[in-house]
Amino acid sequence: MLTDRDGPPPPDNPHARGVIPQVVPPLPRDRRLARDLPWRTAQIWLMAGWRDLWTNPLPSLLYGSAVFLLSALVVWWLFQLEFDYALFPALAGFMVVGPLIANGLYEKSRRLETEDRTTFAQMVFVHPRSGRTGLMMGVLMLGLFLLWMRAAVLIYALFFGMVPFPGTGEIVPMLLLTPTGWGLLLVGCAVGALFAAFAFAISVFAFPMLLAEKTDAMSALGISMAMVWHNRKVMIAWGAIVTALFVLSILTLGLGLIVIFPLLGHATWHCYREVRGPDVEKHEDDRMFLRPA
Repeated sequence: MLTDRDGPPPPDNPHARGVIPQVVPPLPRDRRLARDLPWRTAQIWLMAGWRDLWTNPLPSLLYGSAVFLLSALVVWWLFQLEFDYALFPALAGFMVVGPLIANGLYEKSRRLETEDRTTFAQMVFVHPRSGRTGLMMGVLMLGLFLLWMRAAVLIYALFFGMVPFPGTGEIVPMLLLTPTGWGLLLVGCAVGALFAAFAFAISVFAFPMLLAEKTDAMSALGISMAMVWHNRKVMIAWGAIVTALFVLSILTLGLGLIVIFPLLGHATWHCYREVRGPDVEKHEDDRMFLRPA
């Protein structure tokens, strides 16, 4: 720093006489969002979700059936329009938009905390505390899904060139029995994992937060990422459970979604409750753009 002083430094200056400044300890780190939960806590969330699923199970199973039928309709539509090349990226991208369509399951688990019986209509027509703010978060997730779809097409073109898609019957041998297919699988899985991890981090707590708290989409997105980062051990375990159960549902041709999707939705609510903490209104400073009135 430049000054008008021409004389020697004052005696109390640590830089006087060439003395190295004293090393001071770093400032304390903000760990308000850290819960120091062991990885086994993820199993507890799964068991809590299982209890919520079978407490008044009909609405949850109807919700899961609706998700299965919607998924089957999307697959049928892709084949009808000869967009079968987008089938595998769409299946992988389901994990990106999954939290968006699980709001009704969060609502049922929230109501069960007060022993309030929930109907299927109440799960479909949810009234989040944040109002229409959730629509922006939904648009962001759909945009991320479309970005992943475009990335998947570009990765295919990089490995196989600008050639027509050979069809689902021939693509599997191409992927599993050729070096080019192995490379495509490796790069595609790596890029897909990055998309899935990012989508998981920004949404796993954001949608339950928009349901239970009065906040905005960008604050929910940022807080969700921070909560995942500060609780990495248990959230990695939870992400592994979600991925394994989703793969299991795909192996059952989607029928497993009837039970697995409600199970994961209910369990995610308990994940949010434990990591966020019971006194959510004490976290007003976390909200970047909107403060509750």
